[in-house]
Amino acid sequence: MSKVQSKLNLTQVGRVCVTISDTDRAIDFYVDTLGFEKVVDVPMGPDMRWVEVAIPGTPTTIALAPPPPDREAGGSQTGICLDSSDVDADHAALKAAGVDVDEEVTRFGGPVPPTFWFRDPDGNSLIIVQPLA
Repeated sequence: MSKVQSKLNLTQVGRVCVTISDTDRAIDFYVDTLGFEKVVDVPMGPDMRWVEVAIPGTPTTIALAPPPPDREAGGSQTGICLDSSDVDADHAALKAAGVDVDEEVTRFGGPVPPTFWFRDPDGNSLIIVQPLA
């Protein structure tokens, strides 16, 4: 065990953060397009809000927050993976809704599950994965 690890009080991955330029537009996308629910929406300084969204019934949230000072919002590869029970149907639905999605679902075969990337309105990339049974 590392010296630092023994002094930490970490319990879970509670939330991940994506930077956004327009809070209401981000809420519309994550809630209305992706089906998340808004679980936190509080003021955060002048003209800013701290918003968290979650897949209903799950503990980990995505915080939709303004970027740090002197940084631009969005454009990041978030590393956020969303599990799906039907990656092909989700790909088709998001594509039909006009979401910026990869042209097709990627299938490497073997132990690698089928996946595709999509981008939110600020260009943040997320991936949808259909875990293997």
